[in-house]
Amino acid sequence: MNRDELVAFLGGYLNVSAYPDKSSNGLQVEGKEEIERVAFAVDTTLRTIERAAKAGADMLIVHHGMIWGGLNYITGVHYKRLKALIENGLNLYVAHLPLDAHPEVGNNVGLLKLLGLEPKGPFGEYRGLSIGFYGEFEESQPIEKVAQIIAEKLDTTVKTYEFGKREVRTVGAVSGAGAFALEEAHRKGIDLLITGEFTHADYLTAVDLPQSVLVAGHYKTETLGVKALMELIRERFGLGVFFIDEPTGL
Repeated sequence: MNRDELVAFLGGYLNVSAYPDKSSNGLQVEGKEEIERVAFAVDTTLRTIERAAKAGADMLIVHHGMIWGGLNYITGVHYKRLKALIENGLNLYVAHLPLDAHPEVGNNVGLLKLLGLEPKGPFGEYRGLSIGFYGEFEESQPIEKVAQIIAEKLDTTVKTYEFGKREVRTVGAVSGAGAFALEEAHRKGIDLLITGEFTHADYLTAVDLPQSVLVAGHYKTETLGVKALMELIRERFGLGVFFIDEPTGL
């Protein structure tokens, strides 16, 4: 299909223009006009670009792009990545916060679905918009059971910080670096916050609130959105699609 038609669909479906995001969402680098095969990945790296090109992709769709508020110099790693994209005629499309927040294919609704939960409402306010969701078990569940499900279904290492409730009913999900939602979780009575990474400062905040947290890895929690979007593109447009897995262990 025509590149601009696919870009227009993605922009509308993901509601890209609605999000105040330091990521430059949308088509970051222009390549071939006709799209037959699309690669999906969490991150824009030289390796994901090279793997996409080697496998014959015409477009690479990622969660983390290569432009965060603008590029001042095209040198070093930026030059290497941009050079590889242009030499291979590879389009780079980015969906950062729009893919976190999407109610159908988003990372955060995906985390709830792993637990068999449907979103009950928005959660995780960031710059005036909620990018996460919360759900509720019919009966309270031990955090250990929740952690086991997430670890198995995401194939990841999970850490739990049981500073609040140890038997949880309400669960809030904000993938990646979602610990900014700690105080909101405590204020709204969310028993457990599921996120991707946890810093020293986040730990101290969670202790003092107190708030229980499950940390499942920045990379792993953000594979859900790109994979769900990949299946949508396959089903809707019949394009060849494939996922490039480049885990960081973080």
